Amino acid sequence: MTAAQFADKIGISPSSLSHILSGRNNPSLEVVMKIHKACDYISLDWLLYGEGEMETDVDSDNNGSFPGPLFDENSLFASNGTNVPEYRKEIEVKASTIPPKEIVREEIKYIEKPARKITEIRIFFDNGTYETFRPEK
Repeated sequence: MTAAQFADKIGISPSSLSHILSGRNNPSLEVVMKIHKACDYISLDWLLYGEGEMETDVDSDNNGSFPGPLFDENSLFASNGTNVPEYRKEIEVKASTIPPKEIVREEIKYIEKPARKITEIRIFFDNGTYETFRPEK
């Protein structure tokens, strides 16, 4: 049975089941109850707490249910709990191997220039002429 078929069987969307299987979301009590209702041979203690046997002693016909494990890979019902996806937030981020940049200290130097002196003044007139004045030395 595929994950999509199982999601359809218990009455949830395939994307919701995918999020549960990938570890992004935990199953709600409603989802656990839907699993138990669809597969009544699965023990509630095992579903809720991971304790005891997965299957209970129910008649062998299982009310049309399927025998054996629900999925071959990424089982929602894996009891060891060691399958943690690499993209989970809990994964430690490795430190960068690039050394930090040096701090550059910038200095500004003000250089005093000698005082300016007036060397010439020109006055322009409206008739196109001008006069030049030079200070006496």
